[in-house]
Amino acid sequence: MLSKPNRLKQKKDIERVIKKGENFKEKFLVLKTAKNNLSQSRFGFIVSQKVSKKASTRNKFKREMREIVRKKIKSLKTGRDNLFITLPGTEKKKFPEIEETITTLFKKANL
Repeated sequence: MLSKPNRLKQKKDIERVIKKGENFKEKFLVLKTAKNNLSQSRFGFIVSQKVSKKASTRNKFKREMREIVRKKIKSLKTGRDNLFITLPGTEKKKFPEIEETITTLFKKANL
């Protein structure tokens, strides 16, 4: 579980990242990142119904992504709002493949 200061929750913050953030795409994930004026980085996760109609599957995928980010957060740069957006086909991916893809996205974004 990500700590509260590291969560991107408010709709206006999410919309700002979507509109003004930089895009990085890798396989089945898109990372949008934008600067914030805070001392920590915040993360949000979007898994649409196009990925799976079942809420339990979508929530499982979000929990897995949150856990990966929680483990890597200490080594990332601060002061960024980050949003992970999943693409259809992600429901078939296993945890190690998700972890590898997120790590690659962090490297692409210089985080």
